[in-house]
Amino acid sequence: MRRDMLTHAQIWTALDRLAARAGLSPSGLAKRAGLDPTTFNKSKRVTRDGRARWPSTESVAKALGATGVSFDVFVALIGERKGGAAESVPLLGFAEASQDAYFDDGGLPAGKGWDAATLPAVNDEHAYALEISGDAMRPAYRDGDVIIVSPAAPVRRGDRVVVKTRAGEMLVKELKRKTAKTIELRAFNAEHPDRTLPLADVLWVARILWASQ
Repeated sequence: MRRDMLTHAQIWTALDRLAARAGLSPSGLAKRAGLDPTTFNKSKRVTRDGRARWPSTESVAKALGATGVSFDVFVALIGERKGGAAESVPLLGFAEASQDAYFDDGGLPAGKGWDAATLPAVNDEHAYALEISGDAMRPAYRDGDVIIVSPAAPVRRGDRVVVKTRAGEMLVKELKRKTAKTIELRAFNAEHPDRTLPLADVLWVARILWASQ
């Protein structure tokens, strides 16, 4: 994290907004990230002699991982107006998403049957939301969580992604590795297996930018 680009106040504001997005207090966010509950408290933001104290890169990374938010979205939180920027995006239940009628071959929303949801603004006019059903993706996502998916966002190792196979299967997992011939996906739930798919069998891959939790 480049501190010459972002100010001390901006970083802490973004952390406060990250916690609020997840329905948590700063201490609740710290707990979910596996940190000391006081890590993000206001008392920890300055030293006893009044100097600014920065959150560590590791603590920010853990907070992002615990909430399923990318660094790009975290930085975008800094620029939000008080109350948070929002936009309407197409919304579909995950159970329906595997049906061909709802997406084109490039992974963009298509067809009828989509609802709409007002969620945090993202820099992708083709972004859409999926509502998770069931607990097969715990602890990352729970029944009723809503994820924002961006077909345009670059996908990197460690990102949480939605994958559509040519056979019509829809997967939500972590991108473990991608080679010239295969894509390796890590399951969130230990009861479900990791997957390795030939790239020829993959129709599209899209990155998850945000989740309501």
